[in-house]
Amino acid sequence: MSRRSGILEFAVLGLLRESPMHGYELRKRLNTSLGVFRAFSYGTLYPCLKTLVTNGWLIEEPGHTTEDALAAPLAGRRAKIVYRLTAEGKEHFEELLSQTGPDAYEDEHFAARFAFFGQTSRDVRMRVLEGRRSRLEERLEKMSASLARTRERLDDYTLELQRHGMESVEREVRWLNELIESERAGRDLKGPGDGEPTRDTTEGAPGVLPRPGDIPRPDTPGDTAT
Repeated sequence: MSRRSGILEFAVLGLLRESPMHGYELRKRLNTSLGVFRAFSYGTLYPCLKTLVTNGWLIEEPGHTTEDALAAPLAGRRAKIVYRLTAEGKEHFEELLSQTGPDAYEDEHFAARFAFFGQTSRDVRMRVLEGRRSRLEERLEKMSASLARTRERLDDYTLELQRHGMESVEREVRWLNELIESERAGRDLKGPGDGEPTRDTTEGAPGVLPRPGDIPRPDTPGDTAT
């Protein structure tokens, strides 16, 4: 399984843990709630769903809405299939939530993990945040060293692009520092609703984190400089 497909499976399991959905609803949630998946298509999503069903982590059920009930008789259309998380699927998702390996620090995987921090225990959140910060600090060192080596060979526009990339990473490091400080202090963070703090149901968890669309995505042109 590729890293990208693994991220998609993780996100699908996480969304279905909230409530059963059919494929269109899932794709919409992936696109609107988890911006990292905007490029995914039905051609990618449905094979993922079939794999999860085969593994026993999801089950397929007929839709029960009025629209679904009328769909079959009209022009031969089939009722939408609703996907529901199984007990095994919930257990597997919780196992994935507890993992804090290097993949959790990469750009796309971190964004997906962050989107489900409200379902993650505090100690795991801390390890992921600190790992992400370390990864970005390493990236900054490499970008700075690369810029120092190539500065004299770059024109003004390329040099400005390199600086922009570094500033983007530096901003995310500062953001991570603030999150880590909040986690250590046990402070609630604002939820996406009316601005009031919203606590999650995880034991010891400080609260719901910002929406995934608010996560800084670093530009990293400096990584490719030679």
